[in-house]
Amino acid sequence: MKAAQGDRITIRGKTVESSDRHGQIIEVHGADGAPPYVVRFDDGHETTVIPGGDFIVDRIQPPH
Repeated sequence: MKAAQGDRITIRGKTVESSDRHGQIIEVHGADGAPPYVVRFDDGHETTVIPGGDFIVDRIQPPH
């Protein structure tokens, strides 16, 4: 998985009762866009994330 600072992420809820979590990658600590990522979630919480199968990256395209 590769991501860049500014990309949006979604972490899917693991149970029927849990909702998806959405946030923005604010730091990339791996080489060439690899994890771990520091993510600021939409609720303001920040944490380091090593993505699993429930992690989706919405890449932000650079301006032309």
